Amino acid sequence: MAVLAALLGLEPAVLRPLAAQFSSRVSLVEVYATVTDSAGRLVTNLRQEDFAVEEDGVRQTVQAFAAGSFPLSVAVGIDRSFSMSDRALAAAVTAARSFADQLRSEDQIMVIGIGSETEVLASLSADRVAARRALERLARWGTTPLYDAVIQAIDAVQPASGRRALIVLSDGEDRYSRATATDVVSYARQHDVLTYPIALGNTRPSVWAEVATVSGGRSFALRDFREIGPTLSAIAEELRHQYLLGHAPASDGRAGWRSIRVKLNRGNRPQLRVRARDGYFAGGAIAPSVPTDSTHPTGR
Repeated sequence: MAVLAALLGLEPAVLRPLAAQFSSRVSLVEVYATVTDSAGRLVTNLRQEDFAVEEDGVRQTVQAFAAGSFPLSVAVGIDRSFSMSDRALAAAVTAARSFADQLRSEDQIMVIGIGSETEVLASLSADRVAARRALERLARWGTTPLYDAVIQAIDAVQPASGRRALIVLSDGEDRYSRATATDVVSYARQHDVLTYPIALGNTRPSVWAEVATVSGGRSFALRDFREIGPTLSAIAEELRHQYLLGHAPASDGRAGWRSIRVKLNRGNRPQLRVRARDGYFAGGAIAPSVPTDSTHPTGR
């Protein structure tokens, strides 16, 4: 039980009612799934038998299941570059403070500033005061190597235990990244971090929808800055009502990419939709970080 708790980032008390569902193998692939109805509302009353998981097209036995009762480690990255207006930055900071207050007491939050450099302004912790202080200190500076920043933010939160998420608030325009749009999509796919890009203003790069889809997250495009707060509240609600599914990987010893598909045994509810990451790398075959250590110009 202690090994499983450490592996999945769960408290032992959460796992005890589920102990009979685990096999003797502890090498489980964990997948977090969000289920919505035809109107986009969260569906929160599903059971283990409502789900089916396929790996490389082969049906798997779901050996671990939990609904909404697991801690969260979330990084909030805010674009503070000169391309962001004062109004946009202020609205993003206000909404992020409210989002931090909506998390559960056991959840952890990290604040990341995105400018010419990507900086962790508040380390991952349950300390809401530290997060709020970091947000209040944000000021516009530098350019927007946004693809590099997303990769670095994924790296920053990936080592956390349990469920990991990244929210990025930006005007959506990348400037001076060494990584490409293809790189950032590939990197999101290769890591286990639910990613929620939020594009502010009139520009919504298509790459953000791809990043969200491969990670199991969701992307947004907001022209009205007053929508930032409600959008972050919706993300907080989603993160509180996800499902954890765990299955043992195939024992063929093959390293490399394995596709995952989470489906619903819908019965009389064919209108339900499920979102989850689309695969994982087995055997530690995860790609190294894209180099992002170059010095960026400090203007727009």
